[in-house]
Amino acid sequence: MNNINNIRMFVRVFELENMSAAARDLRVSAAVASSRIGELEKHLGVRLFTRTTRSIQPTEQGRIFYDKAVAILDAVEEAEAAVHEITRKPRGSLFVAAPLGVGRRLIAPHIAAFQADYPDIHVRLRLSDRKIDLTAEGLNLAFVLGNPPDSGHRIRVIAECPRVMCAAPEYLAKRGMPHSGFDLINEQHECLLLRFPGSTEFRWMLQTSDGPQSFSVSGAVSCDDGDVLTQWALDGRGIVNKPVFDVAAHLASGRLVPVCHATPPLHAQLAVLYQHKRNQDPKARLFIDFMVDRIKTTLRNSQLEL
Repeated sequence: MNNINNIRMFVRVFELENMSAAARDLRVSAAVASSRIGELEKHLGVRLFTRTTRSIQPTEQGRIFYDKAVAILDAVEEAEAAVHEITRKPRGSLFVAAPLGVGRRLIAPHIAAFQADYPDIHVRLRLSDRKIDLTAEGLNLAFVLGNPPDSGHRIRVIAECPRVMCAAPEYLAKRGMPHSGFDLINEQHECLLLRFPGSTEFRWMLQTSDGPQSFSVSGAVSCDDGDVLTQWALDGRGIVNKPVFDVAAHLASGRLVPVCHATPPLHAQLAVLYQHKRNQDPKARLFIDFMVDRIKTTLRNSQLEL
């Protein structure tokens, strides 16, 4: 397995273009990562990377070897998956990503139950509202809310999630009740925006009498953490545009109040992306099936709370 570990390290260094980052991703020291690359280069008799004090770049031989290396790792993973499926004991690590709200409210609460059923599967859950890259980040699967990235990955749609614009009663007492997206613009309401590189959340897609329309809303504060936006809304700092499941408890308690009934936000698609392979890893399929069933139940219950 030593050569496999060396190849796996080469692939992560190639994809991340950073030895230290690849070492952290595979949970080894930078010295071990460098040693593995050195062993692989010695075995192949070629230099795979050109190193400087500031960067590491693949050589021509490294670029040629990368595609074959990925194919080798895929073949090994599929062989292991086939064996585990036969024995009915899937094992190993699953690297899963999800947006913060989805992860905290729809995924994380069910991890313990999943591991009780499958104790040999170890789940690494990464939560972030930023866009993710399945391949570059070494993920097995990722839950996405909204338009999924254009990629060669497989996608399984889970549900259409209603969204709601809402604010605290304290905010509405000061600024008045906006009835539409046009009020948000004309009355210069404080809109709490999710911002990060590549984000489009600062333009809210709302349903109008003339069909879907994009509204370029604005506000004094923004954040790359959706839960921070919810807390700001609860604090009376502005209007937030969130999936209903994310704020259902606050709406039911009256701490947040729906606004802009004339132009409701478009629904958001919840889906899961996973690697496109001939034989899907059984542990990934088990995790997806397990979570989809529980997510749908949670979503149904969150709508009833309203």
